[in-house]
Amino acid sequence: MDATWQDPARPDRPIPIKLRLPATRAPAPLVVISHGLGGSREGLGYLGAALAEAGFVALHVQHPGTDAALWQGRGAEGRQAMMAATADVRAAVARLRDGVFLLDEVARRNAARGDMLQGRVDLGRVAVAGHSFGAWTVQHLIGQRLPGQVPNLALPDRRIRAGIALSPIIPKGLPPRVAFGGVAAPLLSVTGTRDGGFIDQTTPEQREIPFQTISGVPQALLVLEGATHMAFADEGLAGARWADDTYHQRTAAVALLFLRAMLLEDATARRVLAQGAPGVIAPGDRLAVKDWPATARP
Repeated sequence: MDATWQDPARPDRPIPIKLRLPATRAPAPLVVISHGLGGSREGLGYLGAALAEAGFVALHVQHPGTDAALWQGRGAEGRQAMMAATADVRAAVARLRDGVFLLDEVARRNAARGDMLQGRVDLGRVAVAGHSFGAWTVQHLIGQRLPGQVPNLALPDRRIRAGIALSPIIPKGLPPRVAFGGVAAPLLSVTGTRDGGFIDQTTPEQREIPFQTISGVPQALLVLEGATHMAFADEGLAGARWADDTYHQRTAAVALLFLRAMLLEDATARRVLAQGAPGVIAPGDRLAVKDWPATARP
C-alpha cells in the first residue's frame, strides 16, 4: 500500500511511504526501510517483500530532498543536484527526523481504532534498514554521533533494537571510535568486494569500518563476492544496474536471520550466523560476527 504521511511538526514535508503487511494480523515486528541518495519508496523492494512474507511489517520511506526528484528528467543538472545533496546538512538531518516521526506515527496508528495498522505492530521489536545514504540514516538513528549538535533531536532512538546497513557509510568529521562510541543497537553491515564510492571515494575496505569499530553490542558483517554499490539498491527507474537481482536473495536471507536473532531472540538464527551461514551465502562470500551472544556460538 502506498500513502503519504504528514508530520505535524513539519507541515511542509509530506512523507511518501510504502507499507507491506504480513498475512498474520497478530502484532508483528516492524522494519523501517530507508533508500539511498536519489532513491524512492520503491527501492529495496526485495528486502521489504521478503520481510513481509516472513511475518514482519515493512515500512519503506521516501525522503524528500534526497530522493529520485533530484535527478529524474534533469540530465546533467540532476547529477549536480545529487552532488549538492551529499553536502546538504539540513537534508541529512531531515532524514533522521523522518525516522523518528515514522516510529511515532506507527505507534499512533497502532493504537488508533479503525486504522489499518491497529494492533498490527509489535512496538517492542523495531528495526531500521537502509542502503548507502539510507545506511547513514540507520547508523545515526542507532547512535552514531553527528559532528555537531542538532536541537530537538535525541539519538539514539531507544525504540530501535537492531539496524541493517547496506553499503555502510564511514564517519566524516569524527574519528571512527568517537563516531561509533554511542551505538546502542546490534548492527548488520552488508557490503561487497567491489562496493566502492558512488559519489565519494569510499573503498570497499572502508565499508567494513563500522563492524571493525563498534563494540559492546552484537555485530555481523556480510561481504558478497563481486557485489558493487548498486547491487543492493533495487531502484529500477535508475537503470538496469540498480535493479540487478544477483545479490538480493542472499542479502535478504542473511538480513532475516539477523532480525530473527536480534528481534525474536531466535537461538537457531543466532547459531547459523555464528557458524557463517553455511548453505545461505555463496562461495567467496564472507560472514563474520563479533560480541555475539554466548549461547549462539557453535
